[in-house]
Amino acid sequence: MSGRSILRPSLALLASAALLAGCAAGPDYAPPGAVPALAPAYLTDYRPPVGGTDVWWEGFGDPELNAAVERALAGNLTLSAARDRLAAARAAVLAERSDRRPALDLQGGLEASGDTGGGSVLGGTGSGGVLFNPDLNGRLSREIAAAAARARASDYVVADTRRLVAATVAQQVIEIRRSEARLALLEESTDLQERTLRIVELRFEAGLSANLDVRRAAADLAQTEAQRGVLLLQRAQAVRALSVLLGETPQPLPEVADKPVIPRFAGGAPTGIPADLLRRRPDILVAEANLAEAAALVGAEQADLLPALALSGTLSAGDRLAAGLIGDVFGAIGVILDVPILDGGRRRAEIAAARAEADARFREYQQTVLEALRDVENALVAIASYSDRSARLRDAIRQSEAAFVQSNALYREGLTSLFDVLDAQRQLIGSRQSLIDSDAAIAASVIDLYAAIGAPTDRI
Repeated sequence: MSGRSILRPSLALLASAALLAGCAAGPDYAPPGAVPALAPAYLTDYRPPVGGTDVWWEGFGDPELNAAVERALAGNLTLSAARDRLAAARAAVLAERSDRRPALDLQGGLEASGDTGGGSVLGGTGSGGVLFNPDLNGRLSREIAAAAARARASDYVVADTRRLVAATVAQQVIEIRRSEARLALLEESTDLQERTLRIVELRFEAGLSANLDVRRAAADLAQTEAQRGVLLLQRAQAVRALSVLLGETPQPLPEVADKPVIPRFAGGAPTGIPADLLRRRPDILVAEANLAEAAALVGAEQADLLPALALSGTLSAGDRLAAGLIGDVFGAIGVILDVPILDGGRRRAEIAAARAEADARFREYQQTVLEALRDVENALVAIASYSDRSARLRDAIRQSEAAFVQSNALYREGLTSLFDVLDAQRQLIGSRQSLIDSDAAIAASVIDLYAAIGAPTDRI
């Protein structure tokens, strides 16, 4: 499907209609619909549970996360700027529509002069002008349509900004929770390794172990403790990012950091089908509105090939107030007809440029649809994959815990080496760390999914 298929009818028909009935010139916009052709369902079989929440983030059942998103939707500066641009776009529509109405300008003057008898004469003049463009060639109508499309795009930008702000805030909350959970695990892990190191030291002091074992256990403890700085940095970065999203200066640790637990998603809105993206995802609607604007501008340029008509009128009067006399009153009505004859090909070149821009907008629309489909499919696959990983990691943790207890007991009895104890300990700590990261990835993928499907961010 080419970009020109959205532009109809032909130039000859439009020219005839404009000359006979004053219709708008250029193409009428037709929504592109499902372009490219959309499948009846998503490729990935996995679907998250459906819940009864008004907004998707409430599906995590986390009051602090809910509060953070609501604060951001109220105070985010990027969102406020988008609302301001929407107000500007709506005002621009009113300005364009005013060109279809008659314009009236009034001017007046007052002057005093002396006469030969020593008196004074007070005089004044007034004039008024009226200008009306009946939009014979339809250019004004198309410019109004273009402004209206820009306003719709600005409206959708507000919705898209809400979509992105809500998702980004939730992602930062999850990252803070992940960092907190990893820091809590770090404390548990260092405590476990300190106890192992103490056992090794006691055995060394009793002459049952070599100093090499002490150094190995101490090295493992130091390597675990070395993660603390990185985790604190990641937490600090997430906290600062969250503050900016809330429209605030960087703050100390927020309330969301009080829980070192990754929230689990209980259920949200249905994911729907791919065709739902065309009416629900705001960035697709922005691209579609941009396409409508481009089509209207093609019509505006085509209007310059048709005659243009303008009506004007003036009225002027003067008087001599001191003498009680009314001066002459003059009035005039003018008709200006502009018929294009030769312009060196400029008008047709501008039409070609406008058509090329419309084609480019159409390709951008197609690209936005494809990217939306990709985002949804990736999020669905990620949720399924990380959910399977977390289940397997939980089993690995159970096995690692049993192996560590057994190897530790054997080491105390001198029936195994410290290497086996440290290896089982590393596996246990590593599996616990991986589980935290995997659970956080599940939550992050759920957020990505609801952002990708364009789930509403307004309460019903």
